[in-house]
Amino acid sequence: MNGDWWDLTLMADLSQEDLIFWRLGTFGCQGMTSEQVKERRQSARGFERIVIHAYVPASAATVLDMAALALRLRQDALIEKNPPPQLTWERLESEDWSTTWKQHWQPQEIGDHLLIVPAWLTPPPTKRQVLTMDPGMAFGTGSHPTTQLCLEALEMRLTGWADDEVHEPLVLGDVGCGSGILSIAGAMLGAKKVFSVDTDPLAVEATMQNCRLNGLADQVEARLGSLEHIPQMVDGLTCNILADVILDMIPEFRLVVKENGWLILSGILIDQAKFVSEMLENHDWVVAALWKRGEWCCLNVRQAQK
Repeated sequence: MNGDWWDLTLMADLSQEDLIFWRLGTFGCQGMTSEQVKERRQSARGFERIVIHAYVPASAATVLDMAALALRLRQDALIEKNPPPQLTWERLESEDWSTTWKQHWQPQEIGDHLLIVPAWLTPPPTKRQVLTMDPGMAFGTGSHPTTQLCLEALEMRLTGWADDEVHEPLVLGDVGCGSGILSIAGAMLGAKKVFSVDTDPLAVEATMQNCRLNGLADQVEARLGSLEHIPQMVDGLTCNILADVILDMIPEFRLVVKENGWLILSGILIDQAKFVSEMLENHDWVVAALWKRGEWCCLNVRQAQK
């Protein structure tokens, strides 16, 4: 059947999550989710294990393509000196696809103020601010540790800002916006305007759609591109992408962040944090706090005093 899908399941170390999501995205997978293994079983190297679910149209991939994907995933892991992920797959009929991947994503509380709710579910009674999300093919459901860390850091930065009459209206930037989850949270927590950028057109589309779902289409502006496509200076910048990409952008951060502005950076493995921090210091930034979750960390960064 032309509407059938491949259902892919991967077991891997938590430290490999971002790289696997990237590889699956280049393969054409959709509806990707991840969850930590409930029994907290660890690999031989002591890392926490995760299960990743992803889906790809059966018309776009054969069994041989699946085998090639498994080989690429193995090669990716070996290059990083990690154990290879375990990949299995099965074919789903078209009527199963629309509900199968969604079963793995439930409402999730983040920090003290936010509740992330899938668009296909009715929000439960809550005093929290409800952030409705449909990621489509973009990264960012709130389940990944780096997304959670960024959301919590945003909450810390912005709580009370909107009620403080001393400050000018807050403007934020979000580089590598994915589904738009950080941009939307920033707007909900008090930002007057958020400029979101991503090099993936599907991410820009997902961000715009999720802004409409949350009634924030006028506050969040999504553009195709990267740091240089943020149209004005911002008070703060979020960036939840791979460390190598962040390193390339560090020399340019001051071109878009106002004096006394700040950064929230994640997508960084703990063993990469020292090098990223040193690069930031070389460009007059100071890591004010480093938050950890699993193998990942989030850097809360401010400008160095001159």
